[in-house]
Parts: sequence; C-alpha cells; structure tokens
Amino acid sequence: MNSKLKKKEVLYYSLIALPLAIIGLPLYIYIPTFYATDVGLDIAIVGLLIFIARVSDVFTDPFFGYLSDKCVQWFNSRKPLMIVGSLILIYSFYSLINPNKEFPQIWLLLYSILIYIGWSMINIPYLTWSSEISFNKIDTTTLNTSREMFTIIGVIIALLIPYIYGVSQNPKETLELLLYSFLILFIPLFFISIKNINIKSNSTNNKFNLTKIKKIYTDISDLKYLQIGYFFNNLANALPATLFLLFIEFVIQEKDSSGMILVLYFCSAVIALPFWNLLANKIGKKKTWLLSIFLALIAFIYVPFLEAKDLNLFIIISIVTGLSLGADMALPTSIQSDVVQTINTKNENISGLLFGIWTMITKLSLALSVAFSFLILGLFNFEADSPSELSLFVLTTLYGLVPIFFKLLAIYFIRKYSHDR
Repeated sequence: MNSKLKKKEVLYYSLIALPLAIIGLPLYIYIPTFYATDVGLDIAIVGLLIFIARVSDVFTDPFFGYLSDKCVQWFNSRKPLMIVGSLILIYSFYSLINPNKEFPQIWLLLYSILIYIGWSMINIPYLTWSSEISFNKIDTTTLNTSREMFTIIGVIIALLIPYIYGVSQNPKETLELLLYSFLILFIPLFFISIKNINIKSNSTNNKFNLTKIKKIYTDISDLKYLQIGYFFNNLANALPATLFLLFIEFVIQEKDSSGMILVLYFCSAVIALPFWNLLANKIGKKKTWLLSIFLALIAFIYVPFLEAKDLNLFIIISIVTGLSLGADMALPTSIQSDVVQTINTKNENISGLLFGIWTMITKLSLALSVAFSFLILGLFNFEADSPSELSLFVLTTLYGLVPIFFKLLAIYFIRKYSHDR
C-alpha cells in the first residue's frame, strides 16, 4: 500500500509535539524540586499532592476522549477542545511556577490537576488525528514516527536550555525559562497546525453510547491483549525513568553525568526512529515493536551487575535502550491508530474515546511506577543521606530486574494480538 501523504502534512501534524514535550519535562522533574526547595513544602507532601493529581488525570482521560468525539458532532472538528485546552495549559503552567504563598499546598494540587486537564484536552484529539489524516497504514506509521521524533527533540531542547543559560541549579529560573521557551514555540506552531490540518472522515458522527465499547471488544477480541501488553511495556519503561536519578547518584555514583546521559539516550532514539519506521513498513508494526523490546531486554540484562564508576558501561546500556525508545513511543500508537480506522470503517465514531483509554493506560503506568518504586524503597528504609547496602540492592532490582519481568509479560500479551499487518 503506497503512501499518499505529503511531507508538509506530516510536518504540520508533528509541530505541536515539540513544545508539548518542553512543557512535559518540568511536570516530572522541576516542579517537585521547586515546591520542596524554593516554596518550602515537605517533600512527602509534594509527592502526595502530585500523585493525587496524576491519579485524577488517569481517570479523566476517557471523559476527554468522549468530549473530543462530541466536538466532532457539534463542530465537525476536534480543534475547539484543543484551543480551550491550550488556554488552560498556559494559565496553569504560569500559575504553578508563581504559587500563592499562603496556600501553596492547595495551589500545587489545584494547578497540577488543571495542567493535566489542559494537556489531555490537547493531546487526546492530537493523537486521534493520526488515525484521521490518512487511512493508509504506512501513513499512520509515518505520522506517529514523525510526531515522536519531534517529541524527543523537544525533550532534548528542554534538557539543554537550562544548562545553556546557566540556570540548571535554580528550579525557579529554570521553570521560568522553560515557560518562555514553551510560549515562544507553542503559540505559533499550535496555530500553524490548527490552521493547516484537514481531517478526512469515513465514518458518520453517530450518537455516543457506552455499549459501543463492549461491541468493539467483541468485534476485535484480542484488542485487550494489545492494551495489556502496552501497559506492561510502559510500566517497564517508567520504572527506570522514575529511578534514573537515584540510580546514577547512588549506584553508579556519577550524578554530574546524568544530563549528558539523558541527552545521549534521547539522541539515540531520534537516530533510530527512521530505521524502525522502515522496518515496520517491511515486516509489520507488531514484529518491529517486539524486536525493539528484545533489544532493550538484552541491554537491561547487564544492569544488575553494574557497580560504582561503571559509567562507560552504563552509557552504552543507555544508548542501546535509547535506540529501542523510538519504536516504543511511535509503533504502539500507530497500531492503535490502525485499530481506530478499522472501527471507523464500521461507522463507529468513538475515536477520541479510544485514544482517551489509550492515554489513560499510559498515565496509569506512570502513576503506578512512582507509587510502586517509592513504596518499596520506603519499606526497605532507603535514605538518601546514607543508603544501606540492602536498600541499594533493592534500588538496583527495581531499576534493572523488575523491568525485565514486565517486558517479558508485555511480549507475551503483544504476541497474542493478531490484527497487525
């Protein structure tokens, strides 16, 4: 099946991903540090409030997917929801880094929830576009691969900007710099995409009802295997991402090298993405995705044997796992886009809801990784000031061994999914 997608269409679609990636990094790295150090909240309170916000975000995604589909019924477009979401996102980001001094706890919780809401109102319709711009399966791979490439480039920019301007050790100045960078990029790129993206619909805008969900899982009975496999693979990726800074500081004992390793990790993902795209078009998306998971597994086998000052070996492992990251980011969502297109051909227009469920799975794995990892570390009395040998062993196990187990589970369930071509 030959591609009919123009290069400018791919570009217009991908542009939004870059600034969204820039705002995504502060939510996970800088905001907790800022509220614990500059604002002065207890770190346990900060962790609890952010966890509550993340959990609330997990369960609102299906609703915003449903709302995205309603926008198609009301306005024949998902763009109104995205525009409202962009306003909420900008306002919430500004408010988060300018907290109320009298009620910082309420401020952190409220605007964390709001920023996740704004993010979902943009991201769910945005992901859904990948199934609506073209009905060609090669095109969906191209769109998803290009989007994730721009996402990774955005992450690299967000990592480098604080170091380039010499503010990386100041959370407040870093957040302000990232806000300005986000606004400078997001406002023009968002409206370029909004103006130029044209959706092709081959399904009627039927009235929504929840019974359609049950029918979808009946018609595509192994869809659940794809989603379960995606969940376990995301959980396997989220655990080391959550524990990366702790692992490099206390096990590898090379804390100052963390920024460099992250840049190498994401750069290797950008380099590998075109290869995964070509391979997916030749042997299929599922087989290519499974190969990328095997590659990460091979690299992670060596993690439990790492010791202090094994920096070079850790860099090699990070680069190899970075190579597989691109496929992990692009191909599952591309397969989901194909599923949505299959459903649309049956005049079941609930694309947004399906992508809402998809993003819910992603966020659930992220939330559980934080809760799971820090709860286990807490049970073994991990203390940053003087970690015991046992707690360091537990940290290494959570970082290197547990993800292997989850990836094996992912492989088991992904192989049971049979609709990929």
